[in-house]
Amino acid sequence: MVELIPRSVLFGNPERTSPQLSPDGTQLAWIAPLDGVLNVWVAPVAAGSEHVAGGVDWDAARALTQDADRGIRFFGWAHDNRHVFYIQDAGGDENWRLYDVDLASPGLDRRDLTPFEGIHAMLLGASKRKPGEVLVGMNKDNPQLHDVYRLDLGSGELVKEIANPGYAGWLADEDLRVLGAIAPLPDGSFDLLVRDYETADWRTLLTIPAEDATSTDVVTFSEDGQSLLMISAAGSNTGRLARVDLATGAQTVITEDPDADVSGALVHPDTLEPQIVTILKERTEYVVLDPSVADDFKAIRALHPGDPRLAGRDDADTTWLVGFTNDAGPVPYYLYDRATKTASFPFEHQPALAGYELAPMEPFTFTARDGLVVHGYVTFPPGQGRQGLPAVLNVHGGPQARDVWGFNPEAQWLANRGYLCVQVNYRGSVGYGKAFVTAGDREWGGKMHDDLIDAVGYIVGQGWADRSRVAIYGGSYGGYAALVGATFTPDVFRCAVDIVGPSNLKTLLETIPPYWAPAVAALYRRVGHPVDDEAFLWSRSPLSRARDIRIPLLIAQGANDPRVKQSESEQIVAALSEAGIEHEYMLFPDEGHGFAKPANRIKFYTAAEQFLARYLGGRYEE
Repeated sequence: MVELIPRSVLFGNPERTSPQLSPDGTQLAWIAPLDGVLNVWVAPVAAGSEHVAGGVDWDAARALTQDADRGIRFFGWAHDNRHVFYIQDAGGDENWRLYDVDLASPGLDRRDLTPFEGIHAMLLGASKRKPGEVLVGMNKDNPQLHDVYRLDLGSGELVKEIANPGYAGWLADEDLRVLGAIAPLPDGSFDLLVRDYETADWRTLLTIPAEDATSTDVVTFSEDGQSLLMISAAGSNTGRLARVDLATGAQTVITEDPDADVSGALVHPDTLEPQIVTILKERTEYVVLDPSVADDFKAIRALHPGDPRLAGRDDADTTWLVGFTNDAGPVPYYLYDRATKTASFPFEHQPALAGYELAPMEPFTFTARDGLVVHGYVTFPPGQGRQGLPAVLNVHGGPQARDVWGFNPEAQWLANRGYLCVQVNYRGSVGYGKAFVTAGDREWGGKMHDDLIDAVGYIVGQGWADRSRVAIYGGSYGGYAALVGATFTPDVFRCAVDIVGPSNLKTLLETIPPYWAPAVAALYRRVGHPVDDEAFLWSRSPLSRARDIRIPLLIAQGANDPRVKQSESEQIVAALSEAGIEHEYMLFPDEGHGFAKPANRIKFYTAAEQFLARYLGGRYEE
């Protein structure tokens, strides 16, 4: 029997994570605990000293921020090498405000760059060509729309440059000129607008059909300003890397795959030409376009068997920061020197994991009842064979997202406790082409759920799982799926765990955050219209069948969740209580759409572990 991995190791704070290299390459910043709360740290990048390990002078490390509440999870460098940005909300409400810290100030002074209540701010653009300024989006004047502001890093002055007439997004070039915009249309499609200079009129370059939206993304303007580098599904089922002429809209395909969308493109920091293209299948596949980085990529691939990801590089393009996706171990990071083709190893995100036996994540496929091929991953409990196991169907959120190969703390937790962890990229998940995404339109609680039930049939048919001991578990859409499993198909599952899952699709759609409004037509296309489709949405809502529940439920909710309001959990809990159906309800007053605080995470996973052990017979850490 393998040793139990403590919940504190799996779900507590990482030792270090999310490293970022300063633009001049002289400093490394990362997120790590300070008095038990995640904060941003920095240390010099150095070599040749007894104090240096992995290319970093750890003796000179210092905390840049002093957050004592929720912790900092997202940060980045300004190109002046002096300011570090981060965002923070209050209690999980996702009203993000933008802050920075000045490394040159003796007291590491913190500035609230967007000091307004109830706003949602985002960083729209930063560039080495304009190191003293950045572009910020903020919905201060209209909660539904993000206007464009220019921020002077020296003075902190924030000047509004563009009032938003109804656009869903903005595109800036490397000179921080806003020359592109995304304009939503009533049918869920979008116009990609461009202009030739900052005072010119907008014109439509492309119309992106609704079915193409999830397979479309703008990578960058070209260096000469004559084209856009895009991931586009125009004329194809899958998103292809293409160059779009700004004068004519003509597209030239650069890289494509018949089975999967292009997931990203690494571009040269100066020429903005594509260098390495990624295509996410069972694992990440890579297409090297630029011969000047071929030897670098070969050397990087030799460092670790995982899938490499460029986490950053200096402005001179001499040092790369590379992390490796790794399914059965902590995530390692390397500083790679392009001149010598050698690398140093600063840290891995949670070294304590190395002391335990972890389980590999294995891809699998099955054919759904209507013939659609569906992909997913299974993680078997180490040392317990592959037959007749208790299983947990762990459903991803989104639903326009997907499960991927790599270290997944929930998969390792479930496998370590003796469960077969099953993750399914049901129809509607992204990455497999637009037809697979649109196959999920208006199929919440319908064919999307059929895929999950068919996955259970598959793992039982393979002999892997004991049909009488299968749980359904998930967060957000996955929480909705857990509620659907308990209400629509209670005979399939022994128990269900719902984390911030909606119970009534009409009330979900009526209470979305205001800044989702520009893209609401696309959401209605995927789910249904709260007025026109009221009866349909009720038929797909777990609340409509709450009295049909015959299995135990664990429900967890953040009180400040802006996406799935507390009322979504409260209304089904009330129905369960009224009907006398067995359930547990956990409300976290200081959380939102998920659990940011380690103490809250540990509290939830402790309860979930007890719950699953009670009904499936798995192991439990006392």
